[in-house]
Amino acid sequence: MTTQQAEANKIVNGVDVTRLIETIRAVQGQPELANFKFRVNNQWQDGSQNRASTTGFYGTCQEIDHAQPFDFKADEPPVLLGKGEGANPVEFLLTALSSCMTTTLAYHAAAQGIEIEGIESNYEGDIDLHGFLDLDPNVRKGFKEIRAQFKVKSDADKEKLTELVQKSPVFDIVTNPTPVKVSIVKE
Repeated sequence: MTTQQAEANKIVNGVDVTRLIETIRAVQGQPELANFKFRVNNQWQDGSQNRASTTGFYGTCQEIDHAQPFDFKADEPPVLLGKGEGANPVEFLLTALSSCMTTTLAYHAAAQGIEIEGIESNYEGDIDLHGFLDLDPNVRKGFKEIRAQFKVKSDADKEKLTELVQKSPVFDIVTNPTPVKVSIVKE
């Protein structure tokens, strides 16, 4: 793409809508471009501490390396027997949900020509440790409920914004059962 083409591209909400439309057309013309695999490697450190990293992914029919690896240190707060040196895993889940819902809102709004001046959101989830600690088999181990509150500065109505934010892949993952296949290799 030349500099003149880049300058002519339509940008809405910081999203290059011209390239977004080109991407949509490319996927429509070659559906296999839509198949992605994201990967994370995790190493247990000690106690509640572990480090996850991602170095690349598969997408658009090719392996793609990140410009740099991304590392995430997970821990538990001291009240849950950790050292408090990183967010805990359910906080990472809320982070993933918040990031994806926000990005989704910005992208889909841009694609529909809806301008957004600001997005702020807060997330909160309830967990009952009776499930995780195997004290009550009738209590689930994960969140009982997650609440997301958005403050959006836009001319779009609430119904449209709600529709757009729910297009998030992570929203879909947490609101619909996703099969998780686990295998163990003993060393």
